Amino acid sequence: MRLFIELPTWLGDAIMTTPAIENIIEHYPNADITLFGSFVSTEALKSHPNVSHCIVDESKKAFSRFYWLYTLAHTLGAFDIAISFRSSLVSSFLLRCLDAKKKFHYQKNVFAGHQVEKYTQFIAKSLHVKTKALPLKLYQTPFHFERPTLGINPGATYGSAKRWYPEEFAKVAIHFADRYDIVIFGGPNEMDIAREVEEQLKKSKITNVTNLAGKTTIQALIQTIAGLSLFVTNDSGPMHVAAAYQIPTVALFGPTRYKETSPWQNPNSTILSHDLVCAPCMKRECPIKTHACMRGIKAEEVILRLEHHLSLDR
Repeated sequence: MRLFIELPTWLGDAIMTTPAIENIIEHYPNADITLFGSFVSTEALKSHPNVSHCIVDESKKAFSRFYWLYTLAHTLGAFDIAISFRSSLVSSFLLRCLDAKKKFHYQKNVFAGHQVEKYTQFIAKSLHVKTKALPLKLYQTPFHFERPTLGINPGATYGSAKRWYPEEFAKVAIHFADRYDIVIFGGPNEMDIAREVEEQLKKSKITNVTNLAGKTTIQALIQTIAGLSLFVTNDSGPMHVAAAYQIPTVALFGPTRYKETSPWQNPNSTILSHDLVCAPCMKRECPIKTHACMRGIKAEEVILRLEHHLSLDR
């Protein structure tokens, strides 16, 4: 059976589709999957054993986005089922162009709960199958660190409102540096904030630190996070990678809805949010210019929660 799946654009959203995809595979174990989506989303999920083809959506670069999609659709052949986990008009157009016996388009405001639950409910309703509340699932092999390692993820691609402060991340790293090596993560657009954390550590004579911001592939990013001992992160794609491997994590939330995008089924995670009256505003930048939702979170709170995770392992 041939199955076409369009993934969400963002890394975290793509990872949150994996329980829905695993539910599909439980009902169609021999499905041959073609993935379509952004570079980061297809890279993250291409290791799935049922995936035979990955196509990166480059339609935005074309003179006519709709013509690019129309042309692509007519080169892919016939599918038994075509599913889009995106709710955009462009995705709807793509589905119409595809040759598929059944087509299903995700609708953003139809389902309730955590985003993982929304995607799973979409599959249950579309395919008329009974689904399970499965964990996140990635197929990359975790990297093996020689020493216990703390990961720091100061970036968040969506916008500055989701980002905690470099000096606070640095305080957490300094506290653990005598017991853990430190790895700083970040994408190509997050190198500046990662460098700020690194410079703070160097000022404190911390030498066992590696800054990987802008230096890893998506595959390597996943493998490295999967091998961590501890992780501190903003609400971001890497947070969901850690959840997939159940890494002990403190996840920092300010302007976003943690009830919808928190680390799914990671018993080793803790959400840290001050639940201000202005949150969640869901803005890329703080609309009232105080950034109190993130500014109010202090390193001591994060350290306390990480130490609690460690005490459970003793």
